[in-house]
Amino acid sequence: MPTVAVLDMAGKEVGKMDLSDAIFGIEPNQSAMHDAVVCHLANLRQGTQSAKTRAEVSGGGKKPWRQKGTGHARQGSIRAPQWRHGGIVFAPKPRDYSMAMNKKEKRLALKSALSSKVLDSEMVVVDKIAVDGYHTKDIVAMLKALGSNKKALIVLPQADDKVISSAANIRGVKTAAVNTLSVYDILNADKFIVAKDAVARIEEVYA
Repeated sequence: MPTVAVLDMAGKEVGKMDLSDAIFGIEPNQSAMHDAVVCHLANLRQGTQSAKTRAEVSGGGKKPWRQKGTGHARQGSIRAPQWRHGGIVFAPKPRDYSMAMNKKEKRLALKSALSSKVLDSEMVVVDKIAVDGYHTKDIVAMLKALGSNKKALIVLPQADDKVISSAANIRGVKTAAVNTLSVYDILNADKFIVAKDAVARIEEVYA
């Protein structure tokens, strides 16, 4: 059973916490995590790109010059792809890039991502993450105390407007509630900072 130190927002150790083997102590499945990341990135694509083929651009109905005898290469339309304002060859069209994963694979990927953070010592448990007002400096001070100076994911048991707003304009920092966790966000973070109550909630939801 993995055991991690519980810190306060000032970075001081205030206790220890045992983590669930079933959630934080499994052998990470690289294939499942890869599939989850590919699925996440694919679902971010809008697929709204569009360009016109030679059949869709306006004009070009008349042959620009006769077939032979001009010294020019033969041309059938001024809207062929090699002409200025011509159509696009293999023009991109709107399409759906979305992908799906079955529930068991998605759950395995999430457990694998959580376990990998524990194995890599990139998971930090904080006894309570809260701020009195909308102050970015409070979150900056917490991150500095916890040794996070790059990308960090702050996980809360439920949405907290003050914490979310205070962290919103810090480069590389993202906040998430337990029910909005994604494998991509977990793996993309250099520090996985979780409130103690959120750990219990994760173990309850994803058991």
